[in-house]
Amino acid sequence: MKLKHVALGAAAVAMTASAAFAASHKTRGSDGHVNIIYWQAASILNPFLSGGTKDVESASMVIEPLARYDENANMVPWLVEEIPTVENGGVSEDLTSITWKIKSGILWSDGTPFTANDVVFTADYCMDPTGGCQQLSKFDDVTNVEAIDDLTVKITFGKAKPFPYGPFVGGESPVIQAAQFANCKGAEAPNCTEQNFGPIGTGPFRVTEFKANDVISMEANPNYRDANKPAFATLTFKGGGDAAAAARSVLQTSEFDYAWNLQIDPQILSDMAGAGKGTVVSAFGTGVERLMVNMTNPSADLGDKRSTREGGAHPYLADADVRRALSVAIDRNLLAEIGYGAAGKATCNVVPNPPAYVSTANDECLVQDIAKANSILDAAGWAKGSDGVRAKDGVRLSVLYQTSTNAVRQDTQALIKQWWSEIGVETELKNIDAAVFFGGDQSSPDTFQKFFSDIEMYTNIFNGTDPEAYMGNWTCKEIPSPSNNWLGSNMPRYCTEAYDALASKLAGTAGLDARAAIVKEMNDMLMQEGAMIPLIHRGRVSAHANTLAGVKLNTWDSELWNVADWSRAE
Repeated sequence: MKLKHVALGAAAVAMTASAAFAASHKTRGSDGHVNIIYWQAASILNPFLSGGTKDVESASMVIEPLARYDENANMVPWLVEEIPTVENGGVSEDLTSITWKIKSGILWSDGTPFTANDVVFTADYCMDPTGGCQQLSKFDDVTNVEAIDDLTVKITFGKAKPFPYGPFVGGESPVIQAAQFANCKGAEAPNCTEQNFGPIGTGPFRVTEFKANDVISMEANPNYRDANKPAFATLTFKGGGDAAAAARSVLQTSEFDYAWNLQIDPQILSDMAGAGKGTVVSAFGTGVERLMVNMTNPSADLGDKRSTREGGAHPYLADADVRRALSVAIDRNLLAEIGYGAAGKATCNVVPNPPAYVSTANDECLVQDIAKANSILDAAGWAKGSDGVRAKDGVRLSVLYQTSTNAVRQDTQALIKQWWSEIGVETELKNIDAAVFFGGDQSSPDTFQKFFSDIEMYTNIFNGTDPEAYMGNWTCKEIPSPSNNWLGSNMPRYCTEAYDALASKLAGTAGLDARAAIVKEMNDMLMQEGAMIPLIHRGRVSAHANTLAGVKLNTWDSELWNVADWSRAE
């Protein structure tokens, strides 16, 4: 992975050099205030209760994992002395356990010691069978987590685990404080508003005020393990608006120092950067913009069984021919060109990176073919009516297609609606405020996990370079439903014994080549059965003010992974 910066001339280069020198002489709080804008507002600061990137990344400045990935996809120790391996004795020779050695002297922001007991509690919290945990796939095959002593925690697996780095690695799997969350396990987890909005953490900042779906105020953690960090005394994490406004606030008006996920017309972004006040950064990781296909019936008539497997199969998306035709009708290359420019590539896979895991078995979708799509539907018996919409056995191909509110996504929706109309599919478009769509509000009908529509579109990623936990997202147990508070990552409600068997096989397979072969097989199964329709391999695009030093765009973990190292350029 290469990090690319928009060139801003010699002045920017000189500023970068001076900033590097200045950063080495900073003290905690010496640089005042920093402003961050994520146009998808945070709704909660507990990644175990939300899969939204804006929630995971805002929380990453407060609560931390034992280890994480750097900007070059290397696993690095964070709250521990080293990465356990078989060679250093941290991973057992039979691959059934991993032992982490916590650094001494780490304190929670309230001044109490961080211990192995907090790690054990976090595992129990996520694996509690009476609740729901968004990151449960990270704990696959874990049978026991125990504190050997205050600074040593051992995780035991029920089988050999060639890649034992699921629990507590990466921003999606941090450690929460046992004392604070003691009464928040199981069914009580979503009700602990104070804890979920203001977790006590070990990160460089602590929360002073949280306004859901709006703004978070933070201050430097006085007990952070590096006495001279963070350089900023206070921080504002603002949410809402849209990507264009976020980009403008950094690149033109200098109102904010950092803007995330600038999913806007690439030419407009380039023009904004021309003002010389900020730098656009981009890199390709694992992000794929995709259509999720609801394999269950989303009819409101089903009540609590709506969009659940108990409510039955989808009236027309259960037909594999319909799913294939919807995919073949899309011009992915045009979507990439118009919406993403150099930061987008057409893809037919949900695993686009690292290269060893990328399949070439699904490339039919790279070429739009309206005629083929029509032929597929004709052969499947879906006939066009007088209104041009296809139907079969009284069921019309009428799609409710939802996504978050964003100019590029609405442009994508409009184009896909037009292409689908050419194959006899009627499409109603719906866009939902991102804070709601990606939020964890159990009372809202509009979350991407409830999926009360036929098709929904968003981007998803996986942390690090090993996709085992990511591929586990589409096992049967990951299906969101009322019984698990609509938590889980299997939005299509896809469930087959064959796929689950491959997930188990991957968990017990060693060697990159063998693991890559299984991942490709799982990817191909999802693609060829049409559980989802990949569109674009998205490069991540963000921007920072030229006065902000230390930014290292990370597509393998939280973008804010090294916020402790940010400082004001001088």
